[in-house]
Amino acid sequence: MAASDITDPDPFDSIVDAPFDAALSERYLVYALSTITARSLPDLRDGLKPVHRRLLWAMRQLKLNPTDAFKKSARVVGDVIGKYHPHGDQSVYDAMVRLAQDFSLRYPLVEGQGNFGNIDGDNAAAYRYTEARLTKTAIQLMAGLDEGTVNFNPTYNGEEEEPEIFPGLFPNLLANGSSGIAVGMATNIPSHNVAEIIDATLLLIDNPHVEHAQLMEVFKGPDFPTGGVVVDSEAVISAAYASGKGAFRLRGRFSTGREADGSWEESGVEKLGGGQWQLVISEIPYQLQKGKLIEQVAQLIADKKLPILEDIRDESDEQIRIVFVPKSRNVDPELLKESLFKLTDLETRFSLNLNVLDAHRTPGVLGLKLLLQEWTLAQIDIMLRRAQHRLDKIAGRLELLDGYIIAYLNLDRIIEIIRTEDEPKPVMMAEFLLTDRQAEAILNMRLRSLRKLEEMELRRERDELIAEQEELQKLLDSPARQRTRLKRDLGNLRKDYAEDTLLGRRRTTIAEAAPTVEFSMDAMIEKAPVTVILSAKGWVRGASGHEALDKEFKFKDGDGPAFALHAQTTDKLLIACDNGRFYTLGADKLPSARGFGEPIRTMLDIDAEAAIVTLLVYRPKAQLLLASNVGRGFAAEADELLAETRKGRGVMNTKTGVKLAVVREIPPEHDHIAVVGDNRKLVLFSLEELPVLAKGQGVTLQRYRDGGLADATTLKLEDGLSWKMGGDTGRTRTESDMRMWKVARGAAGRMPPTGFPRDNKF
Repeated sequence: MAASDITDPDPFDSIVDAPFDAALSERYLVYALSTITARSLPDLRDGLKPVHRRLLWAMRQLKLNPTDAFKKSARVVGDVIGKYHPHGDQSVYDAMVRLAQDFSLRYPLVEGQGNFGNIDGDNAAAYRYTEARLTKTAIQLMAGLDEGTVNFNPTYNGEEEEPEIFPGLFPNLLANGSSGIAVGMATNIPSHNVAEIIDATLLLIDNPHVEHAQLMEVFKGPDFPTGGVVVDSEAVISAAYASGKGAFRLRGRFSTGREADGSWEESGVEKLGGGQWQLVISEIPYQLQKGKLIEQVAQLIADKKLPILEDIRDESDEQIRIVFVPKSRNVDPELLKESLFKLTDLETRFSLNLNVLDAHRTPGVLGLKLLLQEWTLAQIDIMLRRAQHRLDKIAGRLELLDGYIIAYLNLDRIIEIIRTEDEPKPVMMAEFLLTDRQAEAILNMRLRSLRKLEEMELRRERDELIAEQEELQKLLDSPARQRTRLKRDLGNLRKDYAEDTLLGRRRTTIAEAAPTVEFSMDAMIEKAPVTVILSAKGWVRGASGHEALDKEFKFKDGDGPAFALHAQTTDKLLIACDNGRFYTLGADKLPSARGFGEPIRTMLDIDAEAAIVTLLVYRPKAQLLLASNVGRGFAAEADELLAETRKGRGVMNTKTGVKLAVVREIPPEHDHIAVVGDNRKLVLFSLEELPVLAKGQGVTLQRYRDGGLADATTLKLEDGLSWKMGGDTGRTRTESDMRMWKVARGAAGRMPPTGFPRDNKF
């Protein structure tokens, strides 16, 4: 056929005409199911994801047993990605590293040699530098793989086989936990104590109707590799395990070490003599990098957000030891602890989500009781498969033993048949009623086996196998025996993880925290005097100490003084703008007075067009007089003026042409308010007529035909009205009898007393 006669198929013939949304949803569903069932969620029966199962299987095939020599991690990773798991080598190695880290896994499944990372957050060395082998726990998890307990599936290329799950009795799902994010669902399971898991399972086997509360009496709660303290109540923990969803508060442990009886010294306060002390942390929350925690605390110290703390030191070796040095010996240790819990990751939340794949590969969130029931059923199924596999092996062996015994009883005739017959096998089968396997086995016997002792051994072996066969058959026929066998096996496993063993001892304490010591962040600020200076162009600074307010401070060219006041670093400053908004600034946040300070608008979101009317120190429970340029006003509680954000808080509603003009603190002893207008008219009325509002325009204080409000203040009527005289004398003048100016709120008023300042300012 000529080359020109060969035509390529038209690619357009393979195009399928289908709605785009249907095609997309179908393909995305395949991806989602793959992620859920074959990547992100652990199997309830062995607690493993495919990558971890394939890693351990490959290591078993390489004979990396706990008693054998280590092999390079590169060899393991190569086998895994070549034979079983065709994904990236780094992701597979990272999974293997985690299985070897005793701060990541409660019961490590891989024993590493070399740098496998540390709790500081440093990564493991490259896989060509590290070596690995299996741990005893991993061997227990894989026990029974050669005994017909599980199905084997072909690998991705069909060249090898891999187990569907691991059949071992070790309760890996709860013991080591798991976390993962699939499509539309996630899982997050903490690690637990094996002895407690087994105790709860035994309770469930004895009484399938056991209450959840009874399970929690022995199960307790999570047991993290890095220890720490779960500070939620038993009720909160129990409710989380009942539904399979919840969260725990986990804290680091303040302690100077273990006591002689193995318990923790719980105060964490280390005496240094002379009344000095320091706090010591011996355990940090799970998945928290120690280096990150130290950086976090050091930053708080640098930013002066934790002034009761002087220093932090890392004195860790194999054991964690982080030392916190207080500012002085008078600092309350409990206050320092609570502030660290509040401001750092020394207290974290661990979310519980018992989302797993059941025996039918169906994902679901299970409560503790249902999860243990499903796992128990899976273990009984594995036990029955192991028993049936062994029965099949025994039946095959008994068949051969019967044939051997017939051969010994008729040895001379068997030898004669073999010597004289061209085809001895059919003759033997016909004469002695042998099966094909029996005849083949007899023909393959070695001459040295033809001694008398061998016959006795065959009969003894046959009797033993028949006895074992009867026991196994009883096990298959009796659910009660199955439960008894499972309890016995769990009891034997528990001995390796008992409370008095180093691996089995509980690391995490379950102890509800005492009521939190109430403290505000102001308590974290070191109290010191400061002079606050705000320039006309809005540059603010804080000078240490209380300097004279009439001192000539330096300003930039073209700038000048606007406000200066004395405060403490623990004070909050209230800044009022003519647009009616109030802003809050901590006196401890002020820039240094060594320069000209910083623009206040870089710290607060003040509108460019707004002018600052007043700067004053916030006093709790104080009242402020607010008045606009059109003569309206009200009183406001200072507590209502504090703003939580940079954007401030809108207090006085200002329309076009209306601006906040006066903000003054109202002393408790004052009982009247005085208002003067641009027209130089003065009114005086009782403070009782002034409403207290959280927000609004206020009420009319004074009525004007033209102009507006010039100033307003409060006074005690019997003391009269005082004002400063001009000139260098600095004298103050007082008009004691103000009754002739006292009118109802909203009046036009009359001319002020003789000598009242010409600028109409009180």
